[in-house]
Amino acid sequence: MCGIVGYIGKRNIFEVLISGLKRLEYRGYDSAGIAILSDDVFILKRAGKVSKLENELQNFAPIVNSTSFSLSVGIAHTRWATHGEPSDINAHPLTDCTGKFAVVHNGIIENYQILKKKLESLGHIFKSQTDTEVISHLIEEFYKNTKDFITSVQLALNHIEGTYGLGIVCAHEPEKIIVARKGSPIIIGLGDGEYIAASDPSAIVALTRNVIYLEHGEIGIISPDGVEVRKIHSDEKLDLDSRIHELALSLDEIEKGGFPHFMLKEIFEQPESLLNSMRGRINEKGEVKLGGIADFMDKILNSRRFIITACGTSWHAGLVGKYMLEQYAEIPVDVEYASEFRYRNPVIFPDDVVWLISQSGETADTLAALRLAKAKGATVLGIVNVVGSTIARESHAGVYIHAGPEIGVASTKAFTSQLVVLSLITLLLGREKGKISPELASEIARELISIPEKVKKILELNDHIKALAEKYKDHHNFLYLGRGFNYPVALEGALKLKEISYIHAEGYPAAEMKHGPIALIDENMPVVFIAVKDGVYEKVLSNMEEVKARKGKIISIVTELDDKVAKLSDHTIQIPQTFDMLMPILSVIPLQLLAYHIAVMRGCDVDQPRNLAKSVTVE
Repeated sequence: MCGIVGYIGKRNIFEVLISGLKRLEYRGYDSAGIAILSDDVFILKRAGKVSKLENELQNFAPIVNSTSFSLSVGIAHTRWATHGEPSDINAHPLTDCTGKFAVVHNGIIENYQILKKKLESLGHIFKSQTDTEVISHLIEEFYKNTKDFITSVQLALNHIEGTYGLGIVCAHEPEKIIVARKGSPIIIGLGDGEYIAASDPSAIVALTRNVIYLEHGEIGIISPDGVEVRKIHSDEKLDLDSRIHELALSLDEIEKGGFPHFMLKEIFEQPESLLNSMRGRINEKGEVKLGGIADFMDKILNSRRFIITACGTSWHAGLVGKYMLEQYAEIPVDVEYASEFRYRNPVIFPDDVVWLISQSGETADTLAALRLAKAKGATVLGIVNVVGSTIARESHAGVYIHAGPEIGVASTKAFTSQLVVLSLITLLLGREKGKISPELASEIARELISIPEKVKKILELNDHIKALAEKYKDHHNFLYLGRGFNYPVALEGALKLKEISYIHAEGYPAAEMKHGPIALIDENMPVVFIAVKDGVYEKVLSNMEEVKARKGKIISIVTELDDKVAKLSDHTIQIPQTFDMLMPILSVIPLQLLAYHIAVMRGCDVDQPRNLAKSVTVE
């Protein structure tokens, strides 16, 4: 979940690394640091955001402004803390006893305590509370005998258990950066006489679009002469000619574009991102083409069941997908939290199809679930946003959501694009299985194609929603209630509020309120209902009556011109009508805006909420 960047070339090393860290800061912002190679290893690191590190560099002007570097070599890191609190000492890079080796790390070293005890018995002195520091000391220990940087790194990695994306430099061999990957992503950018490595394409795209994705269990050696890749436990150089890819990403896409926050920008990008998710895949007749899974249609159609596994917001999308697929394609679907699925020896049959949903395509638990399902013989299919991500590469096949880069930690446009893709999959399979008639398919398709315009209409309510946020920003608890397709939306609305405003919120099926949560309701409890006109509309009205009778404050997401709900509500947000299975794409938009405005009014950093990172690449 941390951000890593390393550079070799002729540019100003400080400018390259700081710029890279700023683009990676959404991956972790507890602390930041850099290591630069000159006559020795210059290290500067500080707790706090990258801007604090950047300001601190002004105190080292002679080094920063030096023109004596014939070659710029360095690594940098922005941290999301796992082992050891955020502090200057625990910030990366971490060094050995001699100060000759510097390491930046994303992941978790599971056996670090055993290794640390052994190294301390050999005389090594540790300065931090991190698991990462054992790596630098291990390399130091092996270098005493090998006197070879690459060999020492490989020997050290033989002793490490856990996950890692690594960047390592050594003052003994100052024209090399070694990167390694076991689980956590590392990408190497190939420029004109320069090379940049990072944990995310956003740090690379300003310099080059030509990249190599380091695979699980590989080590990369970067020098002025080029890039060499090996298996971690081998000296054999791998052929890289077929592994050079072009990033489908532009610099403009990862800028704020005049919005105060990435989250607001991404909420307002949804008409376009939804259109991109369905572009070229559907027509008004309800005919769907998903080329990514075309070769696996027989296995999909003849599967015993689907298992959808994901984490967080993607899990909520998967739950909506379950309702869609079971109702319209009559396929049994289980929805699993990947973090639980991977550890409970799940029953997986060879004729199961396992769908993995992940915005980043790098979510550690979801990736582990993929490998487990694959090992058990199931067909594994990815629904991801990031082209070239690990889940995309390791799945048998899949569907990209094409939402574009999502920088804000709280997912918005990726969620709605996931719902669009799940709608397309449902429509495709429902027609292929004869469960959806041509007439119904055409009706669903026309509605789906109209969704981007309906989202634009909802976004025009921004000022109205902002005014509601002003009324409720100081409340300490919220309850979100929905039924049917909109129950997962209640979960997602509550999650958004928790993530970015730090207000306690719970999502519940509206009918389950009577089995416990109703005890919480009084005149100080805001209750958000998704009360649109769908198949369970009348049931939701009854649940609203129950809240009203107990003086709860009701905020309702309602279908346009609905007077019944308005009479029961303190406030309403009206959204257009659409087909039941597509309603979550619309009903979630006001909840995204409500959470955003409440968080801003409370002075929270919505793009970088405390304790959270965008891509969860550690367990």
